[in-house]
Amino acid sequence: MRCPFCGSEDTQVKDSRPAEDNTSIRRRRICPDCGGRFTTFERVQLRELMVVKKTGRKVLFDRNKLVRSFQIALRKRPVDSERIERAVSGIVRRLESSGESEISSEAIGLQVLEALKSLDDVGFVRYASVYRDFSHAEDFENVIAEINAKISRDSGME
Repeated sequence: MRCPFCGSEDTQVKDSRPAEDNTSIRRRRICPDCGGRFTTFERVQLRELMVVKKTGRKVLFDRNKLVRSFQIALRKRPVDSERIERAVSGIVRRLESSGESEISSEAIGLQVLEALKSLDDVGFVRYASVYRDFSHAEDFENVIAEINAKISRDSGME
């Protein structure tokens, strides 16, 4: 593994353990050249997934981009990074086990919306405003009404 600090290709693993979600291995590494310490994660990859963009262009699926989407939507919100990691891992597992090698960006976006709906209402509205391309205040009102209807349904069941 290349050192992110000095670029040396000779790094050593000092500690390995399962990550919190038990779907990856967390490794603490050290670079003998510069003394830099860093963490890597090793995950099982069942297949190469391609994302088909709205334009038809195909790009390799990037798990880190999915994580960044959650982090942006949930910035300054009281949601543990562990919950975000579980949501991302769940989406990746569903995508990999779908049997499809090409997934539309819209399908991924819908899964993110569903996950955010259960994590945080504000994060859901933030992501929806970009994903659904809000252009008017009414768009926000409609999503908030959707959330309020869900809250009413859920509280009526208890």
